[in-house]
Amino acid sequence: QLQLVDSGGDLVQPGGSLRLTCVASGFSLDHYAVGWFRQAPGKAREVVSCITFDGESTWYSDSVKGRFTVSVDKDDNTVYLAMNSLKSDDAANYRCAAAWDKPCPTGWLDNDFFGRGTQVTVSS
Repeated sequence: QLQLVDSGGDLVQPGGSLRLTCVASGFSLDHYAVGWFRQAPGKAREVVSCITFDGESTWYSDSVKGRFTVSVDKDDNTVYLAMNSLKSDDAANYRCAAAWDKPCPTGWLDNDFFGRGTQVTVSS
């Protein structure tokens, strides 16, 4: 079965850190751009980070630049999103998505595969 599985969301205090994981199974992420999207209740979905699987191109939204780091592990067919200095505004459902042969940042409709989402809650 071809799928992306995202995980790693949790409840964290403001200022804390989390690492989200996006694993592809049934296919290789080679030649894909993988984006991390988030959506909070009542807010529009937004892309916060993106990386091409060759690792040569990364992108961050202004809201997370300097706090989030996206990376790939080619051997494990996995993309990570390290999130530091988390704020209440970062609380959302995060989903990874993979787009074949697209530059970063990818749009939601560019994607061929989607993770189911992982919840990040930031609260004291």
